[in-house]
Amino acid sequence: MEHKTSVLAEEGRQDLRITREFNLPVALLFRAFEEPDLVSQWMGTKVIKLESRKHGSYQFETTDPKGNKFTFHGVIHEFIPGRKILRTFEFESMPFGVQLESLEFEGISDQTSRLTMHVVYQTTSQRDQQLKLPFAFGINMAHNRLQEIMGK
Repeated sequence: MEHKTSVLAEEGRQDLRITREFNLPVALLFRAFEEPDLVSQWMGTKVIKLESRKHGSYQFETTDPKGNKFTFHGVIHEFIPGRKILRTFEFESMPFGVQLESLEFEGISDQTSRLTMHVVYQTTSQRDQQLKLPFAFGINMAHNRLQEIMGK
């Protein structure tokens, strides 16, 4: 699988910068993050709750091939349609702590857009622990599905 999503993790820092260009208009890319049915499709997860608005919250549940369930949730602190989502992210029952995620959506042309995610962890070790998982592979796979689903 080609890795079109870039994950930048500078040594000694507690954050990540993730970028991806999509062959989608920015409005369509943003919809993929605000509409529960679309989120469910490209993330391959069950959307329990998604309140796409400032002071909204969300909760998702994923099941691995062995049947183990993983739940994650957060609060949406800023929601600017078509431009930005600022939210927290927390895995339940996982040692990663609460993360702060800034998702910025930028139109490059009428038919292309860029997603830039800035993820801040509570500590450098929490970020490094996350990177030991197949994190880059997983986000690339999810973004590839997003492109495929929204491109139809």
